[in-house]
Amino acid sequence: MCRHLAYLGPPVPLGEVVDGPPHSLFSQSWAPRRQRHGTVNADGFGVGWYADGDPVPARYRRAGPIWGDAAYQDLARVVRSGALLAAVRDATLAGADGEAAAAPYATGPWLFSHNGAVPGWPQSLTSLTPTLPPTDLLSMEARCDAAFLWALVLHRLRAGDEEGQALADTTLEVAEAAPTARLNFLLTNGETITATAWGDTLWYRREPGRSVVVASEPYDDDPHWIEVPDRTLLAASRTDVLLTPLKEPSA
Repeated sequence: MCRHLAYLGPPVPLGEVVDGPPHSLFSQSWAPRRQRHGTVNADGFGVGWYADGDPVPARYRRAGPIWGDAAYQDLARVVRSGALLAAVRDATLAGADGEAAAAPYATGPWLFSHNGAVPGWPQSLTSLTPTLPPTDLLSMEARCDAAFLWALVLHRLRAGDEEGQALADTTLEVAEAAPTARLNFLLTNGETITATAWGDTLWYRREPGRSVVVASEPYDDDPHWIEVPDRTLLAASRTDVLLTPLKEPSA
C-alpha cells in the first residue's frame, strides 16, 4: 500500500504541499491516519512536477524513506511548481527494482501513481499480458504490479483514450481478473487530475478557480476536504471536480 497526492494551483515550493501541512504526505510515510493496509511507507518515494512552458515533467525518486533524504529537502525548498504528483511507497512484495518501482511513473506529459495492490501478482494478471505489445512489456520501468498497471493505462492513452476512460477501463479490466485488487490510480498531465477510488480512501479539496488537491487522505484538518465514494472516477481541474460512479466488472 502507499499514499499519494496531486496538486494543481498557483506555483508553490514542492515542500509546501508535500512536507508543510500538519498531516503531510511526508508524515504519512510513517504515520498515516486513514491507511487501511500497511502502516509504514518507507520503501521508496517520488515527486514529479511541471515547469512553466515545458509539458514534460521532471521527477525525483529514491528507494529509501523520504525522511532520510537530505537532497530531497533542498529540492523541495527551492523548486516551485503549479502542478505536481508525489507518492510514498509501501512495497507489496520484496524486490530489487529500487527507485524504478517508486511512483510517479512518467511518459510524455503524464505522471502516474498506484495506491493499492493486486493479490496473487503476477500470476493473477497473466491473462492480461496479451493485451500489451511486447515492447510495452519489455520497457516496463520495474517488475511490480504498479508498473504493469501503468503499462496497461499507458497503452490506452497512446491509443487515444481520454485519461478518465483509460483509468476506468483499466480498473474494470484488472478487477475482473483479480476481484480483490485495490486500484486507486492517480494521473495528471499538468492541467488536470484523474483518479479512481477502488478499495482504499481518496479525498479532494479545492478552492474554486484557484487550486485543487487530490490525495489518499487529508493532509490537514480543513473541513473542506471531501471523501470520494468507493468505486468512483474523479476528474479535476483548477475550476471543477467531476465524480462518476464506476460500474462493477462483469461476472
